[in-house]
Amino acid sequence: MSQGFHHNSSKTASHSLFENASTKLYEKIKKYKRKDAQFQAFMRKVIMSRFFRIIMITTVTMNAFVSILWTSYDIRNHIFKMIEMLEIIFVSIYITEFIMKVYVDPIDYWKDGYNLMDVFILVIIFLPYVVRKAKGIHYAHLNIVDGIQSLRTLKFISYIRGIQTFITAVGQTVYTVASVLILLFVLMYIFAVLGFCLFGASDRGDLENWGNLAVAFFTLFSLATVDGWTDLQKQLENRNFALSWAFTIIFILLASFIFLNMFVGVMIMHTEDSIKKFERDMMLQRHMTLMEEKQVILKRQQEDVSRLMQTQKNVDYKDFSELVENFKKTLRHTDPMVLDDFGTSLPFIDVYLSTLDNQDTTVYKLQELYYEIVHVLGLMLEDMPEAEPLEQDDEQ
Repeated sequence: MSQGFHHNSSKTASHSLFENASTKLYEKIKKYKRKDAQFQAFMRKVIMSRFFRIIMITTVTMNAFVSILWTSYDIRNHIFKMIEMLEIIFVSIYITEFIMKVYVDPIDYWKDGYNLMDVFILVIIFLPYVVRKAKGIHYAHLNIVDGIQSLRTLKFISYIRGIQTFITAVGQTVYTVASVLILLFVLMYIFAVLGFCLFGASDRGDLENWGNLAVAFFTLFSLATVDGWTDLQKQLENRNFALSWAFTIIFILLASFIFLNMFVGVMIMHTEDSIKKFERDMMLQRHMTLMEEKQVILKRQQEDVSRLMQTQKNVDYKDFSELVENFKKTLRHTDPMVLDDFGTSLPFIDVYLSTLDNQDTTVYKLQELYYEIVHVLGLMLEDMPEAEPLEQDDEQ
């Protein structure tokens, strides 16, 4: 027992040493600063651009179209050279994409599942050449190797966010769907045994559909999908099985109208959640892009202010506000301005307080003008003669 404990402790110690060494190595790699940071940033911008995405989607589409032409022997024989040339172009584009992505991020590239799928597709692309080189062109299973080339179209997933959202929804429903399928399997097992006992008798039973458990499972699958269930029911009626109608209707109600609809409902709910998450991610991405643009504008404005300070070194100013006033005269109405934390800056507070003082002065002058108008109107009323009453002589 002591030897086993010593073995486990030594194994644990070696495992912890391996984890510490790998962690330190990863930290050193992350701290390493590349000397080509500018070119790396440029390549990252190219990969994330809309133009690069359009190129890759167009390439995958053209590759799928050429694969359709390749399935026709007549067309393949007429344009065989062109198909080979296009194949070289497609493979070159895929390899270039892989090299660019690995160059931009050689560590985190392997952490993305879609990138691993692209690597798997690259392996599939080179598989026919390797098999032909190793086994020859008359290899018996070469058609299977050529057939799996259709998996190249999966590269669409890396560039279409909608498909990624749907795949995420499907991945989130794995455990729930598995529970539903297990319940459906249990239900089919119960009804398969029951159907074998009721309708699979060797003397007068329906051996073709209920003769054993495997055949009964296949028959119940047809009933669950409501595919040809009337024909199955007629075969049971022709053999005068009294409980066939109740058996068929109960199973269809449970399997098709409950479990399959439950499966669809779970998929819809998780798809809606994934769509909402996708919308939140898009809003966050737009916000981050806007913040980056604001940072660029702020940096440019700081550079302008620094340039102004350098050019105005030889000019004597009384204080900083005078320099700001001179700077404001150089601004144009088309110059961009970032408003984040703008209200806390000293120049803005200075301008805002000056504006309030001007508003107070204007209001005070308006009040004086109104008082003067009222005074003049009062004097005019006092100077006006009183109107004599009109006497009317009704007798005259």
